[in-house]
Amino acid sequence: MPDTTEDELDDVDRHILAELQLDGRITNVELARRVGLSAPPCLRRMRRLEELGVIRGYHADLAPEPLGFEITFFALVGLETQKQVVLDGFEALVSEWPEVRECHMIRGGGDFLLRLVARDTAHENELTGRLTSAPQVLRVMTLQTIRTAKNETGVPIARG
Repeated sequence: MPDTTEDELDDVDRHILAELQLDGRITNVELARRVGLSAPPCLRRMRRLEELGVIRGYHADLAPEPLGFEITFFALVGLETQKQVVLDGFEALVSEWPEVRECHMIRGGGDFLLRLVARDTAHENELTGRLTSAPQVLRVMTLQTIRTAKNETGVPIARG
């Protein structure tokens, strides 16, 4: 994937991105209308943004509770060492767990921050136990979400 900087995007590209971020199911015809293009050039721009890796994909934003996941929690994980093989091993391990929805390598207070979902407290405890007993894991601190005041996907899109 070529290196892309925000300087390579013009106002029309940014408008396309803003509209898609608001509604990923928008038709190309409606998107083109909103950004002031005809459908073929709008589609070409979308494909270019996909090829550049600016648009990574399209997905449905699912509510966890109706699907049986009542608990969202974060885990701050510290490993015994920061050797690359250990870091890679931990990432590979948690990447296999469907309950791990995000895995971020961090600095300042731990090695990884995970966002997980659980069906109930027993499931949360099981996942925490799996984390604490994982190879090379030194410490785990979990933080359960009480409520979420803001949960936006994507990034702010500034248009000139």
